[in-house]
Amino acid sequence: MNTLLAALAGAMIVGGILLGIYGMIPRPVPPPRPKRPPRPGRLVRWWRGLPAWQRWASIAALLAGVVIMVATGWVIAVPILPAAVLGLPALLMVTSADRQIARMDAIAEWTRNLAGVLTAGQGIEAAIQASLRSAPDAIRPEVGRLVGRMRSRWSTEQALRAYADDLDDATGDLVCAALILGAARRGDGLARVLHDLAESVSADVRGRRMIEADRAKPRASARMVTLLSIGALVFFGLGGRFFAPYSTPLGQLILLFLLTCYGLLLWWLRRMAEIQPASRFLGSHANREMSRP
Repeated sequence: MNTLLAALAGAMIVGGILLGIYGMIPRPVPPPRPKRPPRPGRLVRWWRGLPAWQRWASIAALLAGVVIMVATGWVIAVPILPAAVLGLPALLMVTSADRQIARMDAIAEWTRNLAGVLTAGQGIEAAIQASLRSAPDAIRPEVGRLVGRMRSRWSTEQALRAYADDLDDATGDLVCAALILGAARRGDGLARVLHDLAESVSADVRGRRMIEADRAKPRASARMVTLLSIGALVFFGLGGRFFAPYSTPLGQLILLFLLTCYGLLLWWLRRMAEIQPASRFLGSHANREMSRP
């Protein structure tokens, strides 16, 4: 037993000496990782995304509200004036549905032109590069980047997937998926598939334009009523008697509540008139959505 303990103690001493020598060996210090700049918050990104004129106008409205508060005692002028400058243009301007419909129409036209070039006997890569000359203006930058990637030795599938991300549209995913399958199989019939797909998209565009024309009427009515209401409030407010019942602190709170309700109703009307885009199934965005639990 004494022999075993002596052997164990000797092994521990030798191990300690070896560990001490190993600890004294100099090692290269890894360079410090570069710190990522802090990402701005959502409110900061929203503020930076506003047009410059709207940012300056909101600051001027805030200063005007402070002057009105000091001169007349109307405290609600401080939040109301900047909120009107920031909110009314977004609520009363034309929706982005027209731009989406125009992009869908451009995708249909480009697909139809591409089908015509494929019918002439050219390959997919040559047909895509030739389609840049006749690409519609709405998607010409995206088609130009697609052609640039293919000329930079990207594979056809990678270039088309990046093109689908540039378009960021479910209709573009349909066209890119058909082109990816056609490039992989190299079979006949791709031109017919693209032509049928273009006709289907054109029919969808016609239907959306009819729906958008019907939706534009109530939006125009709401816009006219809002402008008339603002004009009436300004006209009667200059007289000084119309807002006299709201001059007390309780009256200002009631007026603030009524104006807030009116703004929420305008926002609700705009949300009802918006067209929700279809879900994508191709590209990095679709991969992120599928990877979520």
